[in-house]
Amino acid sequence: MLKVASYNIRKSLGTDRRRRPDRILGILEEIDADVVALQEVDRRFGERATTLDAEVIVDKTRYMPVRFGIRQLSLGWHGNALLVRKGIEVIGQQRIELPFLEPRGAVLADVRVGAHTIRVVGMHLGLLGASRLRQAQAVVAHLERLEERRPTVIMGDLNQWANDGGCLAQFAIHHNVIAPGPSFHARRPMLQLDRIITSRDLVLEATGVHHTALARTGSDHLPVWARLHLPA
Repeated sequence: MLKVASYNIRKSLGTDRRRRPDRILGILEEIDADVVALQEVDRRFGERATTLDAEVIVDKTRYMPVRFGIRQLSLGWHGNALLVRKGIEVIGQQRIELPFLEPRGAVLADVRVGAHTIRVVGMHLGLLGASRLRQAQAVVAHLERLEERRPTVIMGDLNQWANDGGCLAQFAIHHNVIAPGPSFHARRPMLQLDRIITSRDLVLEATGVHHTALARTGSDHLPVWARLHLPA
């Protein structure tokens, strides 16, 4: 069994207009996932410094950040970061170039969970429909080019308002697209912007939106999660 989660933390800025990384760490502890994809972790301009300090994550939570080594002060790349539960081994990581008019990217890590090796992709797609479609195609094409195939989880903020079509249709060609539920806006969630997508050798047991009092104030998005059966 594997629990994964995705969370757009909006640079740790809550719905109360207060920037509180400690609150984000508390929400991550509530979620209690094995692997978490985060979006909007780093500031967008200047040195693109992270709003979640890697050492604090290690000291205060059950997670370890996957380090991509792109910028000294960044936790991830283009705001995307991956966290794994302590004890899960990261055996490889890389970034995925995405076509964009505005800066966008995705991150990938292969992790060993028990006897299984799982591929995880975290991403934040663009605001324009045509860009989202091209970015989804780029993610799928990158995965197809990798020499070794693995059970795969793709997750993040897709910025897709419609419940089907568009970039979702592109992912659905060879993957299962999970809709955990409305995750935006956190105070009154109506839109399913945050999605989890899996290869078809992973079986969904349960999915949902992490809707607690703390999560409603942590960001303008709510975290989404899925519990998956690993291949026999």
